[in-house]
Amino acid sequence: MAQDITMAAVETGGLDVSDRYTHVCVVSGGGEVIDEGRVPTTAEALRRRFGGLPRMRLVLETGAHSPWISRLLEDGGHEVLVANARRVRLIAESDSKTDRTDAETLARLGRLDPALLKPIRHRSADAQLDLALIRARDAVVQARTQLVNHVRGAVKAVGGRLPKCSTESFPRRVPEAIPAALRPALTSLLDVIATITTEVRGYDHQVEAVATTRYPETAALRQVTGVGVLTALSYVLTLEDPTRFPTSRAVGSYLGLRPKQRDSGERAPALRITKAGDAFLRRLLVGSAHYILGPFGPDTDLRRWGLTLAARGGKNAKKRAVVAVARKLAVLLHRLWVTGDVYEPLRLAARRQEATPALAAPSC
Repeated sequence: MAQDITMAAVETGGLDVSDRYTHVCVVSGGGEVIDEGRVPTTAEALRRRFGGLPRMRLVLETGAHSPWISRLLEDGGHEVLVANARRVRLIAESDSKTDRTDAETLARLGRLDPALLKPIRHRSADAQLDLALIRARDAVVQARTQLVNHVRGAVKAVGGRLPKCSTESFPRRVPEAIPAALRPALTSLLDVIATITTEVRGYDHQVEAVATTRYPETAALRQVTGVGVLTALSYVLTLEDPTRFPTSRAVGSYLGLRPKQRDSGERAPALRITKAGDAFLRRLLVGSAHYILGPFGPDTDLRRWGLTLAARGGKNAKKRAVVAVARKLAVLLHRLWVTGDVYEPLRLAARRQEATPALAAPSC
């Protein structure tokens, strides 16, 4: 979501950030380069470089360092624009790409029209730290999944087969089914999987505690069956401020769940979703949509709507229905967050039933 841009800066600086050094280019209001160079990518060096200077507009691209650098420069009194790196094609597709020219390009784009940068707004430091807990849990879960898949694949490669079971029960259920020749190689991996499972439980307790104590608004989101504490907390931390969206429908686009558009003349092809925004939250919402449409999903307006889409048939109808439900779910969660309403799973169905006139009783 783009941030408000109100300042017409006299001087504009572009920062091309890398792990070791940051290249800086400053242009005047008339477009002349008045200063350029590089500084170490450290908080102390950046404070020395920009501290005490008159307020100016500073532009940098999204990246690993952009959250803390943008906060540091804003604390120094400057207007900071964080350009969406995916949208600045002038830099990504340049045939003369260097750190120096990238910094100058950012400065000139920021001077002419900041909207061209499609600027984003980073979340707060506290939200970033809490979200790091969720991302750490996800990294551990993915590592466990890779190990489980490796064990199953190794056994399958020698003609064996392991029993179906949950990931948590995997270390207990499969040892006897592993061929004797493979046990020296795989037994230690089962111990690692068991240890990781214990760590995942620990992360789950931490996530529950954070959601309950620091973000009570997640309770409103968890009213929707299929939305657990992990999805609710990730949703709140990613959006952070629900009021920055003009409508709840805008959240679907923000999370990359709307289809791309390549309309030209009479042509309006059906394309895949943009996949912009936070990929992790998008994956969680799609997982919730799978549950809602699955065999254990309760009867709700959202489920009925999704099943109707899937029943239309056509290529990838079920996949399209899942994505559509995920998009609608993102909108619903924002609405529940903003209004604080009690979730009514069959609200639309009840309204339609009330609107249907009762059949007149037959006369005798």
